[in-house]
Amino acid sequence: MKIALIGASGFVGSHILKEALDRGHQVTAIVRNPEKITEKHPNLQAKKGDVFNTDEIAKLVSGHDAVISSYNAGWQNPNLYDDFLKGSQAIQEGVKKSGVKRLIVVGGGGSLEIAPGVQLVDTPQFPAEWKSGALAARDYLNIIRKEDALDWTFFSPAIEMHHGIKDGRTGKYRLGTDQPVFDANGASRLSPEDLSIVLIDELDNKKFIRKRFTAAY
Repeated sequence: MKIALIGASGFVGSHILKEALDRGHQVTAIVRNPEKITEKHPNLQAKKGDVFNTDEIAKLVSGHDAVISSYNAGWQNPNLYDDFLKGSQAIQEGVKKSGVKRLIVVGGGGSLEIAPGVQLVDTPQFPAEWKSGALAARDYLNIIRKEDALDWTFFSPAIEMHHGIKDGRTGKYRLGTDQPVFDANGASRLSPEDLSIVLIDELDNKKFIRKRFTAAY
């Protein structure tokens, strides 16, 4: 497929980029700073894009089979909440304007339910430093759930998905929907490499059209 990958130079996006290329897809990496895309590949081109500019996004993604957004407004950004919502909605509108139907969004795990009606982000133990981004991702999930013109999918990563997860690329995972996937030890974790497998598998298999899903070991 021809994939437009927004946020391809980020922690998650860089792994998605590698997985997509390794599996034979053509990728347009849309980033703020194209010079950060150092990988050389015949199926890769990097283009500069502003996620807040709907018309620019529409032009950049036009002609692709699908768009994957791993947009992150920056964990240290004091305007993280507002910028994430603004950028995510601009991407959504840009994709619609382009005529591309398939949009996969990498969101947050904070909106996963750990008990009936109780989301992780609302629990007392949820880390304060991640709360703004988690709330933004939750609120955007509620927005995109009303979208009926796109074949969208919203992915919530496992509760533990960060630089410290060193499992690498195992190719093994289990799927869930609105609740975290836990292992026998009560952990919900997934490496960024396996997260990328999950997303490209979803791109190919289309199991969660207009739905949110999650995955973990």
